[in-house]
Amino acid sequence: MDTTKDHLVRGTAWNGRLRVFAVRTTALTEELRTRHQTLPTATAAFGRTAAAGAMMGAMLKGNEKLTIQVRGDGPIGQIVIDANANGEVRGYVENAQVHLPSNQYGKLDVAGAVGRSGHIHIIKDLGMKEPYRGSIPIISGELGEDFTYYFATSEQTPSAVGLGVLVDTDGSVIQAGGFIVQLLPGLQDEDITRLEHALAAMPPVTALLDQGESPEELLRFVVGDDLQVHETTPIGFACHCSDERIEKTLISMGEAELTKIIAEDGQAQVECHFCNERYLFDRAMLEQLLDQAKLNSAN
Repeated sequence: MDTTKDHLVRGTAWNGRLRVFAVRTTALTEELRTRHQTLPTATAAFGRTAAAGAMMGAMLKGNEKLTIQVRGDGPIGQIVIDANANGEVRGYVENAQVHLPSNQYGKLDVAGAVGRSGHIHIIKDLGMKEPYRGSIPIISGELGEDFTYYFATSEQTPSAVGLGVLVDTDGSVIQAGGFIVQLLPGLQDEDITRLEHALAAMPPVTALLDQGESPEELLRFVVGDDLQVHETTPIGFACHCSDERIEKTLISMGEAELTKIIAEDGQAQVECHFCNERYLFDRAMLEQLLDQAKLNSAN
């Protein structure tokens, strides 16, 4: 695999006492920005959530998938990210046109866009009858700290989460990515102190990526050379909407609603929230779907 492209590494460190993930999501975040036409502050919040989603997706197996919903009281509104164990990520933001003055550190004001109160919800489809749901209050709005709090409280796994998005003057994405370091049983007090010192001394994620460092090297800044990479996975945007899926959605609306659409509009245009693809159904197509809806109700 070309390691200059978006990818995720998963591994362990310190003789199995740490579980580690790191990801580059630069192309993914730029695609999300382009599809949804986000302004810089919205891009940063969106991209940080996408990087977290990509790494949390890597914690799943097989066909499992998850959805992250960030619902703060800031102007961006809701941020939604879907991710799975295969490195596929998609998402949308409620208000893409959010750009705020820089914060006190001269950085994009992600917390101002997200809001400093609200909740983050994690829904995991693990193939069970009911999905797993976890929820935490937003504690900072910067998102890295919020996901750190999520792992500690909802999953009882002390973790350190770093997320970053570097946006150019023209609004395009220069770098994006992140890391998650999780503490496992057996970690000693001196290990925790060593980890805290490493995290405190670590440059920002995007600064390292912009210097050409890889996700593997991001992790070495935290854990040193005692890093065992177990898996490397390509990361990319993927949306599973299709004509067939949209048709099923329209049929499920039932006879009365389809009849009303045909009579009043003569066509239907459906837009996917996640990828902004538009699906147009003319009168003849809608009449075919109406016939199918009638068959379904008859059965």
